[in-house]
Amino acid sequence: MIIYGKQASLYALREHSDKIETIYVSKLSILPKDLLKKFGSKVKTIENKWAQKLSHGGNHQGIIVDMQEPEPPSIESLKSGNFLLILDGLTDVGNIGAIIRSAYALGVDGVFVTGVKQINLSGVVRASSGAALSMPPIVHQNILDLLNELHQVDFKIYGADLDGAPLQEGSFDKKRVLVLGSEDRGISKRAKEKLDSIYKIEMSREFDSLNVSAAAAIFLHRMSYAVK
Repeated sequence: MIIYGKQASLYALREHSDKIETIYVSKLSILPKDLLKKFGSKVKTIENKWAQKLSHGGNHQGIIVDMQEPEPPSIESLKSGNFLLILDGLTDVGNIGAIIRSAYALGVDGVFVTGVKQINLSGVVRASSGAALSMPPIVHQNILDLLNELHQVDFKIYGADLDGAPLQEGSFDKKRVLVLGSEDRGISKRAKEKLDSIYKIEMSREFDSLNVSAAAAIFLHRMSYAVK
């Protein structure tokens, strides 16, 4: 897996050093001295034209890392957690990455991406500033099966939707799941029928809605602390 950009790359080098294959830099001074010493022969200088090719024209900021893909956790292992997140039908790499960054920072135990066959994990890692390396998402095509499984192990399922109750009035079970839908379609109708409660973020001004990654951060923060 190729990742690039300074923030995600340095996070990978510091937190997932065992998965690093090769580090390409435009100049050695880009790396902090401790990392340059630690990785030694794995560090290679690269001309910009080759860096552009490896990064598919992206903003690599002079550093590209070739590393092993992180293994996502099993569903069974996450059933023993307390706080899970399901992204229903989200496809935008930037939004998924930003949400995973917030989820990792706010104590979520695992993230599912449903309704898609695959995701661009490298792009998600970049957009999450590396957080997706520490909490790789599980791709699960059937959200109904997933919700049923989680209900069976006593999770309460909460959804974000404009028809819900005000979020600030909500309190949440210890074993809790947040479901977020895509910005254009929201949570799928059949999945919405499986939710235990639905909440919304009240606006101070007339406006359609927040970006899904911004809404996710607000929901996750509230659900981190307003626990029954």
